[in-house]
Formats: sequence, structure tokens, C-alpha cells
Amino acid sequence: MDKNIDFDRYEAALFDLDGVLTSTAKLHAICWKQMFDQYLQQKSLATGVAFQPFDINRDYRLYVDGKLRYEGVKSFLQSRDIEIPYGTPDSPPEEETICGLGNRKNQLLHEMLATGNVGVFEGSIALVRYLLEKKIQTAVVSASKNCEAILVAAGIVDLFEVKIDGTVAETFDLPSKPSPATFLKAAELLGVDPSRAIVVEDAIAGVQAGRKGNFGLVVGVDRHGDAAELIKNGADLVVSDLAELLPG
Repeated sequence: MDKNIDFDRYEAALFDLDGVLTSTAKLHAICWKQMFDQYLQQKSLATGVAFQPFDINRDYRLYVDGKLRYEGVKSFLQSRDIEIPYGTPDSPPEEETICGLGNRKNQLLHEMLATGNVGVFEGSIALVRYLLEKKIQTAVVSASKNCEAILVAAGIVDLFEVKIDGTVAETFDLPSKPSPATFLKAAELLGVDPSRAIVVEDAIAGVQAGRKGNFGLVVGVDRHGDAAELIKNGADLVVSDLAELLPG
């Protein structure tokens, strides 16, 4: 697979956050599992249905990764044939609603972020700095409403001109990935045609969004042994570390 990219063909690069720039994807997955397992155990006691824990690999990848928080809750519960009220964004974390469960997961994440446990992928940051030197614009496109806080904690907030996160998506009523809407909004705000922009993603839903948006290049980052699936779902090329794309 040719990894030599002619960056002169592009005007912007749009990066996912968790799993691409920062190593917070693992923190998210842990919080999702903790929240869902607690809820599923309570559900099992109330209904008598056998407890089947949240699979941090399969369930996270298929139903949650790359999606807006409440969409992730809804998607996973549908996979278990569980129907509960939607609630509101102000639902308390102990409320048995989609928003309540999503807010509980967010509460757990903030508790973990408070420890300062936010790492970055150095190869990814090296690529971002290289692109900026070449006057290629950069943006972060993340489903997380904690995007700004994570970027600040990681010390990389100033590297991105545009940030499309869960809050922005909600404001503009943009559907979550695999819809290309959030990536398209980032390109629009940068003033760049999608055909002149690169999408960089580690999630299947993310590369699907890049392909559906007709972006000039979709790069998959294989953090989970999913290279074949990333290619199958829309990635033009896959790397294990974005430093592989830097000129030798």
C-alpha cells in the first residue's frame, strides 16, 4: 500500500480526536464499560434476564466508537433490545434514560480526566506540525463534548484552527458519524472543498463518513487490528502510526 502522499494536492486535514491524536479512546472505552455494566447488572436483577457484560472491544467498536454520546447509548441498547425513554441533556446521571446513562458516562470520564491522564500519539502530533509548516489547515472533528478540555489537557489546543465537537454538532443539528456532516462542516468553516481535504480516522464509522463525504483522501489509523475493516469501509490507506506519512 503506497503511503507516499502528495500533500501539495490538499489544503486541509481533518483529524478525529480520540485514538488518532490523543490516547483517550481507552479512557472512553473504560468509562462506557463501567457505566453499561453497572446498568446491565441492575437490569438483570430487575428482570431476571442473565447479565451479559459490555464487551469493551466488540460492543465499543460496533455501537459506540465515533458516535455522539447519546447516539452511542441508543445504538448499544438497541443491540440488546432494551428500550428506555430518551430523557433530556439535563437528565441526572442516575436517571434510567438514554441521556441519563450518557451523562453518567460523561461524569465518569471527567473523574478520570481530573487525574491528568491524557496522552498524545507523538507521531500524530509530528504530522500535524508538518502540515502546518506546509500551510495546510488543520481541524479536529470529534463526537466528544469534552473535545476542548481534552485538547487543553494534552497541550495541543492551539494546533487546530477549527474544532467540531459534540457541542457544535448539537448546535447545528449535525448527525453523528457515519454521516459526513461534521467533517463537511469543518471543511466549510475552513473554506476548503472536501475534494481538497484529508480525513484521518481510527473508527469504522469515521472512515465511512470520510468516504460518504467524497473527501480527497481518507486515512485510517489502525489502533485495534482493524486494518482490513478500515479499508473495506472507506479508507484509501491505513497506517499504524501517522509518522509513517512523514517524508523520509
